[in-house]
Amino acid sequence: MIIVPKEKPAVENLNSYYLDIRKLIEHYQGEVGSGCVHFKASAAEGVVFFDKDDLLNGFFQDNGGETEGKTVIDRLVEAAVGHNFAISIYKIDAEKVYFWANIPAADKIYEDLSAEFTDLEGLIKKMGSEKLTGSINVSIGQGNEGGLIFFDNGEIIGGSFSWEKGELNNSKESKELLIQKTKELGGIFSVSRISLKKEGVEAESEDPEQEGTSNILTMLETLLGVFEKVITSNREIKSNFNTLLKKKFIEKVDEFVFLDPFAAEFQYADQKIVFSGDASDEELIKGLTVCVKEIADGLGILSQINDELGPWSDKYEKELEKFNVSF
Repeated sequence: MIIVPKEKPAVENLNSYYLDIRKLIEHYQGEVGSGCVHFKASAAEGVVFFDKDDLLNGFFQDNGGETEGKTVIDRLVEAAVGHNFAISIYKIDAEKVYFWANIPAADKIYEDLSAEFTDLEGLIKKMGSEKLTGSINVSIGQGNEGGLIFFDNGEIIGGSFSWEKGELNNSKESKELLIQKTKELGGIFSVSRISLKKEGVEAESEDPEQEGTSNILTMLETLLGVFEKVITSNREIKSNFNTLLKKKFIEKVDEFVFLDPFAAEFQYADQKIVFSGDASDEELIKGLTVCVKEIADGLGILSQINDELGPWSDKYEKELEKFNVSF
């Protein structure tokens, strides 16, 4: 299912017949920074999510089925020959666009719940207690209005509402209005979950097999802590450290699944790592070191990182040699 912001788009009613789709996306990467381009025709629909540097994800559906991934832009270019797309551009906050880019591929856990039998306010509380990472999609009445409520580990992190003109927001008033409208006009709700976490798998503090991983996590905490310090102290680097890291994690998901920021298996904050997945020590080390090196290389600070990590490399020389990792 294609999901785009409910708010009025920054630009709308463009016609694919007159446009070069690739150049259009490149233009709005520079114009709005981060967001999505929505393509709508009678028998096909697609969306491409982007930030200022790259395409993040894409979704396309027609009578032939659904396609997901960055290559969706190729399908859209091909489809534009036979379909006359109406195109809209939405601006999405840089910190939220990565969440949006994964919503259309989320797993539906509840679909077509009717307001006649399901209370939206109660559903929101239920999803909070179940630690949902995902969204509740709300269609009000006959579908003329609607909203989306986004959750991260049970916490509401924002919403998108058809009567708002701004970007993704966490307005309490808009959420309450959404609930009230469903009570007065009825509505249909669907709940989607973004998660690759394995059900029923919990870390056991007494498990001796976890001791090695615990040491590796300490090693990686130090690595990311040094890297973060270098990034934040460099005034020439305008990008936020967490944004850089999250973007790189998304790029590497196919190779290192545990890095998916929306699966929440691997989380880094305040120089601490919380890991709940089952990746091996080798995967953890290689995944993180590859990300750090590629980010540093892209920013032109790889030699500086190497210098700063001298003591770290000496301390963990055996681990780096064991897993054939170098800086």
